[in-house]
Amino acid sequence: MKLPNWPLPNWLTGNRRSNHDVANANHWSAGRYGALLSAIGLFFLLGIGIYWSVEPDFIDTADPVGELAPGAVTVNSLIDVIDLLLNKPGGYLSNDVMPPAIWLDNIPSWEFGVLVQIRDLSKALRESFSRSQSQSSEDRDLALAESRFNVDHTSWAVPWPEREYSDGRDFLAAYGARLGDDVTQDGEFFARADNLRYWLSTVETRLGSLSQRLSASVGQRRINGLPSVTSRTLKSAQRTIKTPWLQVDNVFYEARGTTWALLQFLRAVQQDFADVLEKKNASIGLQQIIRELEMSQQPVNAPMIVNGRGFGLFANHSLVMASYISRANAALIDLRELLSRG
Repeated sequence: MKLPNWPLPNWLTGNRRSNHDVANANHWSAGRYGALLSAIGLFFLLGIGIYWSVEPDFIDTADPVGELAPGAVTVNSLIDVIDLLLNKPGGYLSNDVMPPAIWLDNIPSWEFGVLVQIRDLSKALRESFSRSQSQSSEDRDLALAESRFNVDHTSWAVPWPEREYSDGRDFLAAYGARLGDDVTQDGEFFARADNLRYWLSTVETRLGSLSQRLSASVGQRRINGLPSVTSRTLKSAQRTIKTPWLQVDNVFYEARGTTWALLQFLRAVQQDFADVLEKKNASIGLQQIIRELEMSQQPVNAPMIVNGRGFGLFANHSLVMASYISRANAALIDLRELLSRG
């Protein structure tokens, strides 16, 4: 019987590996090292992304030392919020086009909510708080500051949002410095009830819109305009509004950013308008708004924003947030009514 002619192993025959075997071994080693380095790099970027996705804490403002000029607390609070928006971990992320920022959407949505409140308050400072009446001239620094904050927040080329927002912050700081300057005395802030109502009316519309968008996570049937009495026209006027599943967390974190910034600003307004609020018996109303907004900032103890049905098995974070914002908005309407009374 003829035995099979099997090749003997190299260790038995003493032969060395061929150049082809060595090349294959080296190629396999390089591939494994490349895959390992890629995995390490990916986990590193994911770790940075998780760290950048942590929502910032509230700004710890120290109690003012001495008597401050009217409006100084509000202006300083606005400046502090802008500084945090630009200098938090990861910096400003809404316009980043490189990993890991390009993979993130929760914090950019949070940033947009904060930015909208910055824009609204800077506009109120320019058009209302710094003017004694409608025919008075506007403050030059506030006019320059407001235009800087209206730059597209997602622009990654000229104009750069970070640079424009930083310039706007500097103009606000210049206005704040003139508020406390007893020499020039050209910085003015009028802590009147009508000025406060002007800004609160904008806040009211923002919160009302957010409440509707959050509630649309489960779908809402809305009627457009005033339908006629016929059932056919009534049916055609109805439409269902539902937030796309992939956008639910974006709306939620935009609301978180909005309420976070509003809390900072309302606490500042509580000090600058203390006399007006006390005179109008509105201090308790403002405290109630602040309390409702504080509840909206409770930690999210879930790995993702759950979009369960209203009375379903799973929670719906959007509806919970809408509940707090709706109650704050209702208290805000009552506050504006108190401020309008003589």
